[in-house]
Amino acid sequence: MTADLFDVSGKTVLVTGGTSGIGAMIAHGLHDRGARVMITGRNDDALAEARAAGLTALQANLSSPEGARTLAEQVASETDALDVLVNNAGATWGASLEEFPDSAWDRVLKLNVQTPFVLTQTLLPLLTRTATAENPSRVIMIGSVDGIRVPRTASYSYSSSKAAVHQLTRHLARDLGPRHITVNAIAPGPFESKMMAPILAELGDEVAAASPLGRIGRADDMIGTVVYLASRAGCYLTGTVIPVDGGIATTL
Repeated sequence: MTADLFDVSGKTVLVTGGTSGIGAMIAHGLHDRGARVMITGRNDDALAEARAAGLTALQANLSSPEGARTLAEQVASETDALDVLVNNAGATWGASLEEFPDSAWDRVLKLNVQTPFVLTQTLLPLLTRTATAENPSRVIMIGSVDGIRVPRTASYSYSSSKAAVHQLTRHLARDLGPRHITVNAIAPGPFESKMMAPILAELGDEVAAASPLGRIGRADDMIGTVVYLASRAGCYLTGTVIPVDGGIATTL
């Protein structure tokens, strides 16, 4: 039992936004541990690199419900069952309160909240195909510590969307538990990613110092949490939001 507790080998996984940042950390971490991993992305070169590394890379535009449904059709053509869905693709927007545009709400809420819902909804036939009480399928939402605390940056739609992701996680967990699907969220703090790059370039030391542990997140911090949630070790956990933030949420 102990040897198999964190085993994810043989699982079929979809990671949205898996060509860079946290998504790439998750995708490669699970692939390296024997999972069959599909990712989505929009950049042809990044998708080609992922394929060269042994991942199944799917071109997808998830900025609309239609794009999410199209992706679900692509996934169904690749596999008849899905063990783990990682809803990671997301966007942010920064502007002053006076200048924050309507388009920032439309774009960010669609991609960060509506797309994970629609994708989970449309992939239910694959997620339930082999799910059992002893071995449930898993949906892992990527939220943010900014959905727990009030961020310093003027990212109004982003922080609101991530708080919504955390509540959506709880709601789906309640409704999908009887179908043998667990739903949990990870709320990352600062990790090296395209989204965080401008902030880390300007305020890297200050960002690290904000954590009681004195550093930003590493790939193995994220991989370890996802492996836990995706493996036998995490099969009795559902409806939770796990901050992976070096303790930043404790400094509110």
